[in-house]
Amino acid sequence: MAGQALPVVPDIDDPLTVAARYAAFARRRDDGAYELELMVRGLHCAACIQKVESCAREQAGVQDARLNFSTGRLRLTWDGVPDTAAHIVHALTQSGYEVSAYDPVKLSEDGERERRFLLLCTGVAGFAAGNIMLLSFALWSTTIETMGLATRDFIHWISALIAVPAVAFSGRPFFRSAWSALRQGQTNMEVPISIALILATAMSLFQLYTHAEDTYFDSAVMLMFFLLVGRYMDFQARTRARGAAGDLLAMMGGVATVADGDDVRVVPVSALREGMTAYVAMGERIPADGVVTGGRSDVDFSLVTGESLPQAVMEGAKVTSGALNISAPLTVRIDRKADDSFLADVVRLMEKAEQGQSRYVRLADRVARLYAPVVHILALAGFLFWFFVMGAGWQDALLIAVTVLIITCPCALGLAVPVVQVLAVGQLMRRGVMVKAGDALERLATVDMVFLDKTGTLTHGRPVLEGMVGATDRDFALAASMAVHSRHPLSRALAAAYDGAVVPLVVREYPGQGLEADIQGTVIRLGRAAWCGVADDASGGLNDGHDGLRVYFRYGDIPPAVFTFGDALRPDAVAAVAALKARGLRVALLSGDRESAVAYAASQAGIDEYRAATTPADKVAAVESACADRHRVLMVGDGLNDAPVLAAADVSMSPSTAIELSQNAADVVFTGSALGGIVVAHDAALLTRTLVKQNFMLSIGYNVVAIPLAFAGMVDPLVAALAMSLSSLLVIFNSFRLQGRI
Repeated sequence: MAGQALPVVPDIDDPLTVAARYAAFARRRDDGAYELELMVRGLHCAACIQKVESCAREQAGVQDARLNFSTGRLRLTWDGVPDTAAHIVHALTQSGYEVSAYDPVKLSEDGERERRFLLLCTGVAGFAAGNIMLLSFALWSTTIETMGLATRDFIHWISALIAVPAVAFSGRPFFRSAWSALRQGQTNMEVPISIALILATAMSLFQLYTHAEDTYFDSAVMLMFFLLVGRYMDFQARTRARGAAGDLLAMMGGVATVADGDDVRVVPVSALREGMTAYVAMGERIPADGVVTGGRSDVDFSLVTGESLPQAVMEGAKVTSGALNISAPLTVRIDRKADDSFLADVVRLMEKAEQGQSRYVRLADRVARLYAPVVHILALAGFLFWFFVMGAGWQDALLIAVTVLIITCPCALGLAVPVVQVLAVGQLMRRGVMVKAGDALERLATVDMVFLDKTGTLTHGRPVLEGMVGATDRDFALAASMAVHSRHPLSRALAAAYDGAVVPLVVREYPGQGLEADIQGTVIRLGRAAWCGVADDASGGLNDGHDGLRVYFRYGDIPPAVFTFGDALRPDAVAAVAALKARGLRVALLSGDRESAVAYAASQAGIDEYRAATTPADKVAAVESACADRHRVLMVGDGLNDAPVLAAADVSMSPSTAIELSQNAADVVFTGSALGGIVVAHDAALLTRTLVKQNFMLSIGYNVVAIPLAFAGMVDPLVAALAMSLSSLLVIFNSFRLQGRI
């Protein structure tokens, strides 16, 4: 109709319109601010952290922006309206980063896709390098007079057909990184590598076209292959932290059974809010922090606090998310929503620690930051000097510039760390020690203080029967026969210690108290002191220094017998602690267990310093305090409560018996029931550091000699390629000295 305004149709291809979709993911907090979690891809170095955070904070109303480099998670907080999310996403996209809603599954898929891509590039480069080297051997082993011009050109053509596609395909990881750095006005190790690959390949094609004697396809492809091996190792190390945070988020992403009036329904854990009532069945984990409003049960807090003995809970008792309900159903009133629960706090602690650790800069990168510009300047200076000052032709001047790039190309520098790491990791694997982080050994070599967790780390993490006071063989048989009917850890330990015939009994379990049965009209009980008619402060004939785990057994009116339990040290704990001290390391025990249990374990292991009843935040604070005092800290732990401090320490280790979350958070995992893996890994780290430093000195010394020769035009690209290969072989041979010494 004439005169009627047409509706405005948004441009669906407009970048800001596309970005506006992310406003739907923004969450409004209680204080009125909005929160949003994004996944940022295209991060290449630590400088990207500052760039992304600064770009986000420049938007109106943004209060905070925190990027976790290892996981790619960007946490945003702003005042105003949800549509601010569109402007943030648009600004980040314009800066060259790929942004999407945070999705751990998508992150894992992208990581696996990149891993396969790097592996494929490495395989293609290795295949090409092997075949070109076979062809080059024929050129090196004869002369043009013997071979003939046609045969030589034919071999060069075959090498070109192999090398050019290989460089174009397998060189992409370096080309992308170099281009990203150059766009930001920076340089990195990949820039001279990329220039050398491109110029060496281009000059080789020119030499092939002009029927020249030498081409340099073998140099380009061999250089690319060795450095791709190092790139793949670096990628594997960077994905370490993603698994740890993902496991916690998965634990928070389950379902819970809640009461909705008279109805009972199942909701996601993330939907839990204050005031809701949740039902926790036997064998389930507490979904969120709250207070018990119904039921009586034993709850295992070991995953949360490290406490080795389950606690009896009843109405009014506080419980935390992640704790395991053992004996009977419970009704829990939720006091904190899932985003503010204990597990959420652990996630935040881990990501804070990982963010600090992601700024760790390896020695090779620090050297390359100065090394790369110097190489570029020297190559350019060589071309300008020979072309303008010496009057050489452009081909000869460019050939000298390429020679400078090739002979000074940081191949040996790039191999200095990964070759030693490959050998050290392989040797440690044979000793039962798995290194997960590429720079773990470098960091481990610098530590001067070791924090050990108790339950499951210094000790086995499970109670074992240590003695009996006032118990006859009959008492032992009856008590063990009752214990087989319970899932309580002390009952299981008692049943495991008994190897006789089980007496058939009808056993009743009273959560939080113990077990009861009748035998020929006589009531028998197994459980807590009060349950068996004993005052709680009765010692039962125990020594004051005992670990303190007891179970009482009462047969009728006969005075009760006492079964004593302890969490035994690992078999070589004393020797391992002594070995660490002999190496000048300060050793301390850091545990969430009871004061008496921690003190007893510390005295048995020969540890003078210990802290008991520590929360995850307390452990992180202890490590941060030690770091503030200029200590380099190694943390060894195994539980959920250890995950944040494992991430916060300079380097972390975990036994293979630990939960998967702790193993994912740790830099190093050692197998078996012994602690000797800690000592072995530390010795290997010291040796690795020595060899890496030697490799750097060899690489730098080689360049000090080679650069003047190349700049003076005294070597050609073929000799430069051979010299570069020899420098790499020298680094590799020096690294092989590590074998047999770990």
